[in-house]
Amino acid sequence: MKLLDGRSTSHILLQQLHQEIKTKATRPPGLAFICVGNDPASRSYVQAKKKRCHEVGISSFDYEFDSSVTQHTLLELLQKLNVDPQVDGILVQLPLPPHIDRESILSSIDPLKDVDGFHPVNMGKLLLGEQSGLIPCTPSGIVELLFRHDLTFDAKEVVIVGRSNIVGKPLAALLMQNRPGLNATVTVAHSRTPHLKHVCQKADILVAAIGHAHFITKDMVKEHAIVIDVGINRLKEGAIVGDVHFASVAPHCSYITPVPGGIGPMTIAMLLKNTWLSYLRKIKPVH
Repeated sequence: MKLLDGRSTSHILLQQLHQEIKTKATRPPGLAFICVGNDPASRSYVQAKKKRCHEVGISSFDYEFDSSVTQHTLLELLQKLNVDPQVDGILVQLPLPPHIDRESILSSIDPLKDVDGFHPVNMGKLLLGEQSGLIPCTPSGIVELLFRHDLTFDAKEVVIVGRSNIVGKPLAALLMQNRPGLNATVTVAHSRTPHLKHVCQKADILVAAIGHAHFITKDMVKEHAIVIDVGINRLKEGAIVGDVHFASVAPHCSYITPVPGGIGPMTIAMLLKNTWLSYLRKIKPVH
C-alpha cells in the first residue's frame, strides 16, 4: 500500500503556482471570502484557505457576517464583487443559515469568478465537456492528486459512493470525459443502492464521499484497488476520520488517501488554481 499524500502534493502545486503568479501577474489575483455565522469548522477552513492565498501571492478580501444577515445584503455584496476588477474569485463558505436560499446565492456569483465551480453555468459546462468553465475543487483535486502520482482513470471501473452536488455528481461528470487520463466507466452509488457492498467490490478506483465515519470496510474493497477518501468526520472523542476504515482497508489496497492530509489540502490548492485561472481568463478569455 502507498499513501497518496495530499499535503506534500499540494505543497508542490502551490510552489509552482506561486512562481507562476510571481512571474506572470501584473497585480495580485484577488479572492473574496464571504463567511456567515460562527461555525468553528467553517472559520477554521477559511483561515486555512487565506493562509495559502498569502503564501502564493493571492490577495484575500474578507466579508464576515453574523447568522442574522439578510439574503438581500448578501446579494447586494455579490453584485459589487462581480464587477470589482480587483476580485478574480468569489467564495461563499458553506453551509449558510436556513433562512438564506443557497441556490439563489450561488447562482448570483459571476460564473467567471465562481472559483468553487458550483454555479449552474459551470456545472453545465462540466457535464457537456466544455473546458471553458471552472471545475469544482474537490473533484479536480482528486484528479490532480492521482495524475501527480502517475495514476490515471483511463479504462478503469470507478465507483463513487456519494451523490452530492459538491463531490459525487461533478466528479462523475469529470471522470467520464473523453480526455487523456480520464475515460473512466463510472458508477455513482449511495446509501440506498441495493447490494452496495457488491457494487463497491467491482471498483478499480473507489471514492468514498458519503459523510459517514468508517463506512467503507475491507470487505467492500477489491484487492489492490485505489481508495480515495473524501470524508471528514469528527468522532465523539474528537478524532478526525474519513469515510474509510483506514486500518483495515489500507493493507488491502494499492493506494489510499489519508484523513486528514489527503483530499482536503488538494481541494484548497485547486481553489487557488481556479482563482489564478480566472485571473488569466480576464486577460485572454476562453471561448
